[in-house]
Amino acid sequence: MGENALAWEPAYARRAARMSGSEIRELLKLLDQPDIISFAGGIPDPALFPRAEAGNAYQTIMADPVRANGALQYSTSEGYLPLRQWISAFMTRMGATCDPDNIVITSGSQQALDFLARLLLSPGDTALVDWPTYLGALQAFNAYEPRYDRIEFGKTNRTPESYAEAAAEATEGGRVKFAYVVPDFANPTGRTLSEAERLSLLDLAGELDIPVIEDGAYAALRYDGTPVPPVIALDAARTGHVDGARTIYCGTFSKTLTPGLRVGWICAARPIVKRLVLIKQASDLNSPLLNQVVMHQLAESVFDRQVAASITCYRERRDRMRAALQRHMPEGVTWTNPEGGIFLWLTLPGSCDGAALLKAAIAKERIAFVPGRAFFADGTGANTIRLSFSLASPEKIDTGMARLAELIRNYS
Repeated sequence: MGENALAWEPAYARRAARMSGSEIRELLKLLDQPDIISFAGGIPDPALFPRAEAGNAYQTIMADPVRANGALQYSTSEGYLPLRQWISAFMTRMGATCDPDNIVITSGSQQALDFLARLLLSPGDTALVDWPTYLGALQAFNAYEPRYDRIEFGKTNRTPESYAEAAAEATEGGRVKFAYVVPDFANPTGRTLSEAERLSLLDLAGELDIPVIEDGAYAALRYDGTPVPPVIALDAARTGHVDGARTIYCGTFSKTLTPGLRVGWICAARPIVKRLVLIKQASDLNSPLLNQVVMHQLAESVFDRQVAASITCYRERRDRMRAALQRHMPEGVTWTNPEGGIFLWLTLPGSCDGAALLKAAIAKERIAFVPGRAFFADGTGANTIRLSFSLASPEKIDTGMARLAELIRNYS
């Protein structure tokens, strides 16, 4: 380095200090090691991807000069209209009556979370989140310097006023700005909110006059139990249309069709969508149109089939993991029993640290998972871990759970 090299740290914005690496993204590098059995990333099984249909879609588009030139060009920031029409019809079928103008296409739902944080958060504002909650949401929100407060479900003495007072006391002029939830088969716990809990959340949001950000990434992957209406559907039912709802829905094709095309969406009232379009213009102009056109063709032709195939595959793996946990885990270990999604959440004996256990698991048993602490806004939860059952074969699930149980037994 030369004498005049820039000292980078002082040049960074204050918010850069709130940015941290994802433990999950780092663990994904282990997938390149063939002897690792990974229960880490929430990664769809590539064997389920509609490869032939995607290839045919690209081929068909590129074979037509007019379609090819259009698909390879800049596009509107709102997104490809036929795809937005398909999504608005999909949302309407779920009970959230809306129109294409209520939809904006994003580069996966992760970009949606970043955009919403950018739109809604000022430094010191409060975001209400579950405890634990999706690590990627915390990463997206952290850059905008919020404080966090815990959404209390079930028996609680907390009032809307207590949330508002805590926000004002923590930061001068600070306010509660939104509540964020993954209501169906949550990442990381696999928990699903009941209809009563969803209505209670809407009541709380109404008292605080804040939006609810609903992350619907796993909603289509229900394996058993009774479906619960999306929060946005319950909200829209009160007014007749999404335009009257305070809920902002983040959807994605990553868990149902393929994550590689990076196509997600936001469904919200028109005033929110108009603001988000401005952010989209400033961020990346538009999501790649070619990928949107292909995704529309896939959604039109194979969406229901792909969802059914995913449900069949992941249900078997969930059941296999639950059975293996039941056979092998020592006393003092508990786990969730999700009705869908791709995660189980383990609570270990109090003396067992998930991060330390991971180091031993990789070094001694060649298995990987995600320590739970990263999912807690306050850094607690050291004795928890997240297991994903979407990628490992049933045989590897059996082997991996036996190895993990032995590690926990020895650690304890």
